[in-house]
Amino acid sequence: MSTVQLTKRWVAAASAFILMSLPVGALELKAYKDSLFAYPAILSQEDGGGFVTVDYQEIRDINGRDEIPERRAKSRYVSLGVKRQQAFETVEADGRSIDVLRVGEVKNARFAVIFIHGRGGDRKLGANDFSFGGNFNRLKNLAVDNQGVYYAASVRSFDAEGVADISALISHIARVSPNTRVVLSCASMGSFVCWGISKDAQAVGKLAGMMIMGGATDPNFGSSVAHKARLPMFFSHGSRDSVYAAADQVKLYKSLFAERYPTRFVLFETGSHGTPVRMTDWRDSLNWILR
Repeated sequence: MSTVQLTKRWVAAASAFILMSLPVGALELKAYKDSLFAYPAILSQEDGGGFVTVDYQEIRDINGRDEIPERRAKSRYVSLGVKRQQAFETVEADGRSIDVLRVGEVKNARFAVIFIHGRGGDRKLGANDFSFGGNFNRLKNLAVDNQGVYYAASVRSFDAEGVADISALISHIARVSPNTRVVLSCASMGSFVCWGISKDAQAVGKLAGMMIMGGATDPNFGSSVAHKARLPMFFSHGSRDSVYAAADQVKLYKSLFAERYPTRFVLFETGSHGTPVRMTDWRDSLNWILR
């Protein structure tokens, strides 16, 4: 047998092994405006890349990215054709009514992302194409281009009632499309909803991962259903967050990493409370969760 034949057999065997080794349902989202939305500069990496510190500069990352700072992103960051795929609707599930923005089709979706706003917000925040540097518009396009669905939900309260609403939304997605991998992302005070869901066995069983962006810390996460299930946890935070201290969230991440829990942290150096919603690289973080 020739060397070429041996090489071909080795490549075929190696490829088969790699495919068999991939997690069931593993996804990798296609690139979408990565050159604009990828992290501008990595200052440092720790924990084998699990903890990443990203350079953040307001002049570059707000003034240089927005036509009207903090209000309207420059046109190259936004592609509005995706709005043909979106609808404001009310989901009726488990006896509850949840007002949402939906982008993409839920039936047969390969994955779903649910975004939970903070205090004073509603579904319109996650629907805005031009705020936060166009980051939500990118998420919409990533969902549609990769046969996914994106929901921005209005949360009426950040207590047990709000948690029950989002649990019902998760159940709705699972009923319509049982094989859809659901990622729950919560910003600021919305993190209380994520932490509440982490204790809901039925909801956790339908999740692929959770994202906490500039949120509060749950010191009791270690006793949650999500922790026992080793649900992947992604954190992003601004180092100068004056609402929820970055140090508290870093402490939780470090404790999880020490036990080899699937977790990742992106820290925006000099970033403030709203920085993670603007700067978190959706494709990078979702690919990590859905890998």
